[in-house]
Amino acid sequence: MGFIKEFKDFILKGNVVDLAVAVVIGAAFGTIVSSMVDDVITPLLLTPALKAAHVENLDKLTWGLVKYGNFLSAILKFIVIGLVLFGVVKAMNSIINKKVPDPKEPSSTDKLLMEIRDILKK
Repeated sequence: MGFIKEFKDFILKGNVVDLAVAVVIGAAFGTIVSSMVDDVITPLLLTPALKAAHVENLDKLTWGLVKYGNFLSAILKFIVIGLVLFGVVKAMNSIINKKVPDPKEPSSTDKLLMEIRDILKK
């Protein structure tokens, strides 16, 4: 009975649930980026370059037995994911780090509290 309770407590901890959500969202995000690279970026940007190199498909780029076309595709996906994550983190940091500007002069309540503090110090 103790094992089940410990397991339940472990699973219901916030960090485990957050991690599970992050993994699921990350997998979905990876699928979106893969589709963007395979279905949007490759046809629009890489196809002209591939045709100039007389290659019809990125997967067919080989050097002997090495299929470096797949590797190039993976690098491109990594760069896109990195750029998007950089943008998301930068946006979140700017939201988190927004500081409320300090008032130039203390309010009347603050002045009164400072006077009381000074009197109590004496």
